[in-house]
Amino acid sequence: MISIRFVTTFLGFAFTAFLVARASWVTGPVEVPALLWGSMILYLLTAWLCIFWGMPTGLKARSSSVTVARGSDRLPMWACLFALAVSMVLPPMVTIGVGPDGLTEQYATWYIGGLGALMTILVIRRRPWPAWSGTAVLAGWSMFLLGPLPALGLGLVGSIVWVTGAQFFTNALDAAARDTERLGDLQRTASAVQAAQGGQQRERRIQVQRALAVAGPVLARTIASGGRLTEEERTEARIAEGRLRDELRGPRLLDADVRAALDAARRRGALVTVLDEGGLDELEESQLHEIRVQLAETLRSARSERLYIRTSSDDRVAVTVVGRASSTLGLSDEDSVDLWREIEHPGR
Repeated sequence: MISIRFVTTFLGFAFTAFLVARASWVTGPVEVPALLWGSMILYLLTAWLCIFWGMPTGLKARSSSVTVARGSDRLPMWACLFALAVSMVLPPMVTIGVGPDGLTEQYATWYIGGLGALMTILVIRRRPWPAWSGTAVLAGWSMFLLGPLPALGLGLVGSIVWVTGAQFFTNALDAAARDTERLGDLQRTASAVQAAQGGQQRERRIQVQRALAVAGPVLARTIASGGRLTEEERTEARIAEGRLRDELRGPRLLDADVRAALDAARRRGALVTVLDEGGLDELEESQLHEIRVQLAETLRSARSERLYIRTSSDDRVAVTVVGRASSTLGLSDEDSVDLWREIEHPGR
């Protein structure tokens, strides 16, 4: 697929060259040939400067999609001012060069179409105000030199139509580019949401599989025995319930060592509560691993009757482990705390 930039560049180059080639076919008397030919050379240099300045060196086809780099298409202001200056001097140059006897000849009125094409180039290069200013200069000069009706009949209307059409074209192209960018943003957002939903679905499937693995055997024995469980089976059921709560309330805190330490604490009769209240979402897996290692060590050394494990949103502390002695010892809530461990964020 050939890019729009390549097409417009080629058309501008070919059309300006055609206008000058057509004007060079001089069929009548010329008073100052140097001015006429000099005006053609000046026009070509100006037009091609406005076409090629700032364009990439490799204009090649793109196989994916057409992209419009509006910022890179914008012509420098100095080039616009130079084109305006040329639009001011070109009509009198041609008129003086041709002389009064051939003012309406094709080789004497070519500047009307030529400057119209030049102003069209300025519009396409994202400089509409200089382009319309140059069009106004062209209209003023041509009507002054030829008269209003002859100027309109010899190409002024067509030049204005070219500039107007180019204005509509660039506006439509810019609007399409903006819509494409918005569509791309929406597509990226939709893809991100879809990926997040997919991750949540996978996480839910993993949790369901873990729940079935933990509670499935206990539920099967309960159904098979009609609810009449032995003391050992009741202990396994209590531990299974604790595992399920851990998986639902604090999955980011768990690995094989932490799960084993939690099971060991429950088997010795401790009541364990695990709560993930945020603060770990931005951590990498290696940082979570360090926190889990410290948590497993703390749980293995704990002898408390009740254990509370909570994540923290504090900038320094990642996890807090609180152990309390049994309330039957007659201690107050404050005095019954026999374990306090703050696991800090790795690297802080």
